Amino acid sequence: MLRRKEILRLPQAWLLLCLLAMALLSGCAREGRAGSITLAGSTSVQPFAEILAEEYARRYPERPSVNVQGGGSSAGARAAMSGTAHIGMLSRELAGSERELTPTVIAVDALALIVHRDNAVTELTKEQIKGIFSGRITDWSELGGAPGPIHVISREAGSGTRDAFDGLVMEGEDVLPRAIVQDSNGAVRETVAGDPRAIGYVSLGLVDDRVKAVKVDGVEASVETVRAGEYILVRPFLFVTKGEVPTGVKEFMEFVMGEEGQSILAGEGLVRAK
Repeated sequence: MLRRKEILRLPQAWLLLCLLAMALLSGCAREGRAGSITLAGSTSVQPFAEILAEEYARRYPERPSVNVQGGGSSAGARAAMSGTAHIGMLSRELAGSERELTPTVIAVDALALIVHRDNAVTELTKEQIKGIFSGRITDWSELGGAPGPIHVISREAGSGTRDAFDGLVMEGEDVLPRAIVQDSNGAVRETVAGDPRAIGYVSLGLVDDRVKAVKVDGVEASVETVRAGEYILVRPFLFVTKGEVPTGVKEFMEFVMGEEGQSILAGEGLVRAK
């Protein structure tokens, strides 16, 4: 190990070289070519962003890694505005001061109303859904199902999925206070899958054979009906950024919006943005 006096006697050229290297590394970080790219926000967008990140790392191992975190749409917007995340993820439109951000629609999603696989109810109207979630309709027998109380499963206030549901279905009415609140679409799905009397709403791309999506106003929730404009409960999936986008982040965005990324999202049950 060099003593202090020996370090002080290092040639000035070496010191200048070290400083130059540090400056270059700092510049690379600012350009998004070193370290990692951070995404944060909507838990609806999160699983799809994770799939994109994994495929991006596989195809472009020399580029920065992509770190995906949840937290909800509002948290994603705040993270993008504060700079704690390079990209915010939202499953709703921008609101208020969030409009200073630059939105990119990466895909279009549908809100699917899900019930237990054994539930006899296969179709609901939008008004019936509003009645269920507001508490005016409380028993499955009122909807043609087996007698029994309806267990309402909802998302937490501030989530993009909840905001979209409130705007598309509730239209100013409040979700009943006794609703069981979950903090992710996955948790809603698991709760409904385990409760024959439950109903909830999730991203269409997360519907699997553990639950059943009911028709809304006679229309099945599917990529085809969303694309045709027939299914009414639709919302955008957004990536939002602030100011000048670093090179590494721009490359990832180009991947997502290009044929590779759009094909991945379509394969996961979303409607392509382009």
